[in-house]
Amino acid sequence: MSSTTDKIKGTANQAIGKVKKGVGEATDNPKLKGEGRLQDAKGKAQEAVGKAKAALKKAADL
Repeated sequence: MSSTTDKIKGTANQAIGKVKKGVGEATDNPKLKGEGRLQDAKGKAQEAVGKAKAALKKAADL
């Protein structure tokens, strides 16, 4: 995957995770709240990978 794709997917996963977490809290559903936290964390990691790829590419282009 490209760095841009990683960043986009990461942002999407973070948004979905936050929605799941919010719905889990509103409905008192600990499973959904936990899934939301995990998906948010996955999104943050994916976005970090995208940023790292972009930084490596930029460094290699110098």
